[in-house]
Amino acid sequence: MIYGLIGWTMEVFWTGLGSLMKGDLMLSSSTYLWMFPIYGLAVFLERVHDSIAERPWYVRGFIYAVLILAIEYLSGWLLRSILGACPWDYRDATPYHITGLIRLDYFPVWFVAGLIFERIHKVLDRLLV
Repeated sequence: MIYGLIGWTMEVFWTGLGSLMKGDLMLSSSTYLWMFPIYGLAVFLERVHDSIAERPWYVRGFIYAVLILAIEYLSGWLLRSILGACPWDYRDATPYHITGLIRLDYFPVWFVAGLIFERIHKVLDRLLV
């Protein structure tokens, strides 16, 4: 639940920042209810974090970005297969997409997000011990 809520918050902030960059002073934001359980899957990155904790930050960030893109692709593919559509579609947004389900130009964003989730995991470990 914690990762789902944090993911939602990060996405609302990110899309609001994007609307500001387009001149929307209202900072309009959006997300999808589907994103809550998808962001919640970050709980499974805790094991990854524990197993790669000794590696340099840039290696960890790379691993997180690859895993997050894979989860995003699989989630989008499942939603498209089950519902006939995926809530997000990047085909018109960037030439750097794979079947509209992931954006390769977001690799740096997911790199940083993975490292942020790593920090959150450390804080949660301290709070729950």
